[in-house]
Amino acid sequence: MNNSIENIPNLSSKLRADIVETPAVIQQASGLKLFGKKIKSIIYTTDVAVIANCNADAVLVVYPWTPNTRILEAVSTVSNIPILAGIGGGLTNGIKSTVVGLFAEENGAQAVVLNAPTPVETIRNVKKAVDVPIIYTVVNSNLDIKERIDAGVKAFNIAGGKDTPKLVNWVRNELKRLGLDESFPIIASGGKTDEQILETIHAGANAVSFTAYGITEATFQRKMEKYRREN
Repeated sequence: MNNSIENIPNLSSKLRADIVETPAVIQQASGLKLFGKKIKSIIYTTDVAVIANCNADAVLVVYPWTPNTRILEAVSTVSNIPILAGIGGGLTNGIKSTVVGLFAEENGAQAVVLNAPTPVETIRNVKKAVDVPIIYTVVNSNLDIKERIDAGVKAFNIAGGKDTPKLVNWVRNELKRLGLDESFPIIASGGKTDEQILETIHAGANAVSFTAYGITEATFQRKMEKYRREN
């Protein structure tokens, strides 16, 4: 019997046929464990409809506005997968990020995510307040990796645009140079194609995030076109 990934039986239903599926190539990543649950695919969205109807292993809830506890509350209400919650760190830092981090943990977030400009002191404060892992977002190589880890960072979220694979490779090399564990968790954005995702995985990413922009609208448009043809 062939038990390869391509031949895994799929159980679904008529009403859930339009579930948002992650790119299959992400399954080639090694994965990381978050409180015992293996994570390979991470959907990047704040769309609660998508979060409630996807097959991703986790959801990355970060956005370009000030962290809002009501957004976290809405996501936690519909999500049945682990939540990696953005708590600021740039313009929103210090006590504000710490308080939002505490709220995120209390509302079910399994990890908190600090953005790139986060001061080391803010990382230390968040570490004192929360028990869940702190994930730090890396956007370039202009940072001290060890300083962040010593402050309490437990994983890196790498978002370097088209240069993400190079940045993942740089972080891996820095970890080796510092004599730190080569299996230190790295999450990275995968890009738009299977080739880009594979490049990110081969560079050393344990888990891959993918964006869900426009999925709700595209799915709704496709259904409406079907309804028009049938009626």
